[in-house]
Amino acid sequence: MIVRIMGEGQVKLDDAHFVELNKLDDELLDEMESGDEDGFRRTLSALLDAVRRLGAPLPDDSLEPSELILPAEDATLDEVRQMLSDDGLIPG
Repeated sequence: MIVRIMGEGQVKLDDAHFVELNKLDDELLDEMESGDEDGFRRTLSALLDAVRRLGAPLPDDSLEPSELILPAEDATLDEVRQMLSDDGLIPG
């Protein structure tokens, strides 16, 4: 799957990594619902770090369509809320 981190670029992620990413996504959703700003920052950072660590960066000139778009690390809680679906940031 091709994932874009807003403001950074794209990475290719193997579907096998989505179990780990979904755990972080669920945690992020819980923190957002409870208004836990510190937890939200920590978990968003951990989620993006995991995508960077597990994914293979695509060249900057690559024009692959992104199947998943994640917020930038400095996104606000309200900005991320607007990006959410019922499943959180990551479907599944």
